[in-house]
Amino acid sequence: MSYASILVSLDTGPDTPDRARLAGGVALRFEATLTGVAARRIPSPVAVNDIQEAESLFAEEKAKLEEELSCVRAVFERSVGEARVDWRSDMVAPVPFLVEQARGADLVIVGRRGIDDEDPGDMGVLPGPVLMEAGRPVLVVPPRIEQIQAARIVIAWKDTPEARRAISGALPFIKRADQVYVVTAGDDARFEGAEDVATHLARHGAHVTTHLLARSDLAAADEILRFAARHDADLVVMGAYDHSRLREWLFGGATREILRTTPVCCLMSH
Repeated sequence: MSYASILVSLDTGPDTPDRARLAGGVALRFEATLTGVAARRIPSPVAVNDIQEAESLFAEEKAKLEEELSCVRAVFERSVGEARVDWRSDMVAPVPFLVEQARGADLVIVGRRGIDDEDPGDMGVLPGPVLMEAGRPVLVVPPRIEQIQAARIVIAWKDTPEARRAISGALPFIKRADQVYVVTAGDDARFEGAEDVATHLARHGAHVTTHLLARSDLAAADEILRFAARHDADLVVMGAYDHSRLREWLFGGATREILRTTPVCCLMSH
């Protein structure tokens, strides 16, 4: 298994060049086609006197958006190095457009959206809705990270369909890693199951060990991220869990904290 087609979400924020460089490096590693994706809606006029004024305002906004998309595409093409690239853009809401494009991808790359992260503008996407709707593994990239080695990978194991899908989605990285750590944490942490996963990954050629994190006052997400830091890992693989869907997805604690605060790249699947 490998990645043949990768999508990267792009926007007018300051982290787009770094994210594009990281995506270009991943695409080169797996000899994949990298597609840059950018979109936003044209805002509706708030108040106009007549149809001519509405048409004039629409034309102005359309020209502005076309210029923005052209600039984002230029940044993308400058940043990806020698990767084979494609481009998709439209004048629609960015999340549904990215989800639609994901039907032709093996992996989707998006930026982290924490409370203190810089505003990516109206083309930016929240990782959560993409995770819930894309049906593809999603690589969440924190700001100011422009490469991923994935030589050491932490798998946050929980015996759920989401975690199993995340591992399957991360197999191309896992098979090339120097060391893989299957880590279980939290109140329901057990070696049973984690050892089965380790055996499965070893059959794929991975160098893998299992670890049961001692229970502490730390949340499971904090324990996992601290373990990753201690072992110099730059990729965490985990399932994405939600509690319910009301007006938006309401994530469980570990998923929510990872999406907002992770200092390393996280490959997640719902």
